[in-house]
Amino acid sequence: MTEASFDDFLKLDIRVGRIVEAEPFPEARKPAIKLRVDFGAPLGIRKSSAQITAHYTPESLIGRQVMAVVNFPPRQIGKFMSEVLVLGVSDDSGEVVLISPDQAVPLGGRLY
Repeated sequence: MTEASFDDFLKLDIRVGRIVEAEPFPEARKPAIKLRVDFGAPLGIRKSSAQITAHYTPESLIGRQVMAVVNFPPRQIGKFMSEVLVLGVSDDSGEVVLISPDQAVPLGGRLY
């Protein structure tokens, strides 16, 4: 494991957002879902692609709060431009489980 400094952590801007749109992403190499996540003002709505189809359907994601890194550069995934990295951890099978606050919190709130 590579050691990181506290200053390294501070470079990451991790915020809470609410999924407002979700749709299948059949063009992706691995099964994925296209997300539109609202981070409130001033960030607004940002796009992401997530390989989360084992535990989630697009319909089940609407309204869910998630944590995401919002200051990575955009990444082209096929014809889709992903603007944020939605965070998750692997379950026992290696499938992604999303990271969410355990209570509703204001959109755009920063992880610290």
